[in-house]
Amino acid sequence: MSSALLAIGRRRTTAERRRDRERDIIRATREIFDERGTIDAQIDDIAKRVGINKALIYRHFAGKEELFALTLVDYLQELDELLQQKDSPRRAPLNRLKSLSETFVDFCLGYPAFTDCAMSLLRRTGDELFGEITEPVMVKLGTAMAAPLDRIAVVLKAGQRTGVFDEVDTAYLANHLYTQTLGSLHMARVGLIVSSGQPGHPVVHHADVGTVRETAITATLATAVGRKALFPAKAVAKSAGTSVRPTKKSTTRSARAGETS
Repeated sequence: MSSALLAIGRRRTTAERRRDRERDIIRATREIFDERGTIDAQIDDIAKRVGINKALIYRHFAGKEELFALTLVDYLQELDELLQQKDSPRRAPLNRLKSLSETFVDFCLGYPAFTDCAMSLLRRTGDELFGEITEPVMVKLGTAMAAPLDRIAVVLKAGQRTGVFDEVDTAYLANHLYTQTLGSLHMARVGLIVSSGQPGHPVVHHADVGTVRETAITATLATAVGRKALFPAKAVAKSAGTSVRPTKKSTTRSARAGETS
């Protein structure tokens, strides 16, 4: 075997070892996230879990933020696999969306660190992210986020075709539902709700996880249906290609209501 072929073999082996080590580091990071949460995850602990020197981590990743972003990619890929397993095009769109929402909510509850990672990402501006994460990693992160969002958008389009869901841009609405659910599940993560008690003495209550779960799923369905639930007559008229004109009686009542309000 020529020296050139041996060199190629060595380079390939080195590249494979590098990829394996990166996977080990991401796997260890996720394990620590799931055990302790993102706040208590330290690079020293991750390096010890892998069995390497901390300095080696910075040879593979630009910094802690980039490592955490790739760990979020790992979560998102698993989430998308679960959504794919649960989805069925043969179901009615409302039932499909309910199933996807249940899967997403239960994933967030099962992996609180995922919610923390995703919420942390949403709090950052694009300039901040590009300042801490290299472009290839940003592409990986965007691709991982797009997969479950596109899956939701497909269901929303199916619901719009059957007249069940509101006529809103599906890409926007999928992103809205994603962030809306994360916000709801953050309440379960914190575990507290606040209400007024005696003047100057607010009352703090425990947030029931089951209630948060059901509310988050219901909110997803309600948002997708949107104006069709609020203005059903207009929705029916739109789908039929006609407009709804108020009768003389209803116009009179509206005028009177305006006078008394």
